[in-house]
Amino acid sequence: MAELRIGLVGAGRLGEQGYVPALAAAAGVRLAAVAEPDEARRARVAGAAGVPGYRSAEDLLAAGGVDALVLATPASAHLADARLAAAAGLPALVEKPPAADVAEAAELAALEPTPWIGFNRRFDDGVARLREAVPRGAEVGVFCEISYRRAGWDAHTVRDDALTDLGPHLVDLARWLTGADVTDVRRADVRRERAGFDLVLGAARARIRCATDRPHRERIEVRHRDGRLVGRLSRGGLVAAVRGRLASRGPHPLVASLTAQLEAFARAVRGELEPTLATAEDGVAVMAALDAVRAARLSG
Repeated sequence: MAELRIGLVGAGRLGEQGYVPALAAAAGVRLAAVAEPDEARRARVAGAAGVPGYRSAEDLLAAGGVDALVLATPASAHLADARLAAAAGLPALVEKPPAADVAEAAELAALEPTPWIGFNRRFDDGVARLREAVPRGAEVGVFCEISYRRAGWDAHTVRDDALTDLGPHLVDLARWLTGADVTDVRRADVRRERAGFDLVLGAARARIRCATDRPHRERIEVRHRDGRLVGRLSRGGLVAAVRGRLASRGPHPLVASLTAQLEAFARAVRGELEPTLATAEDGVAVMAALDAVRAARLSG
């Protein structure tokens, strides 16, 4: 079939460093247009890719020539842009967090065509192997941690707190690995640069930790109730950071998972079953958990 023509809405750091190279690498898709309100960024990103640039998603859609949208904009803009895509009859892949809160996430899920959600860490090879090792419905304990230095990422406009920035990935990973929904939130500690909380997911438990003021580190560990290790995934740390500075520069590490996610998105748009690709209902579940974390923090 012909390549899916993608309109990229948002040419910030994630769009430029992540989605543009991923769209060039992914099979079955190609970048067809870019929408970005910042004129300089729009000219640079669209010009380098050799595609038209528009000020907004509305302008991009009015020009035509795309089959689907990727929304790599701040969460506050997702619902409005997803509504435009739905009104045009186009599918959309909405970056995390899918919306500002669970109410907006539910509105996303009610759109037709229903958007998919960009929880790209599901497409990490290590995460996939770990998920295969976790027995469904088992009494397991999951530890999920992500940290990085926000200043090093240099986001274009977004300055979310740690819970909004990293929490969606970690809650989705806890649900994805255990195959269970969040039923309770406990011990919530939410600050600007750090957040920690525990989740109950049926028989499973998850401890979540995230920080935006520490060196890059990603760690996932799953253990049986008796302490036996099911599997572990670890990346980053100080040694890896030093090696990264010494190594020659290449694509950002997230490009590989974004590439796999885009290929799954293209197949889903064509009607194929793609169980790894996150649905809008997954987005609702994640935002409900995050809203509960904030409520738990306020209530003690």
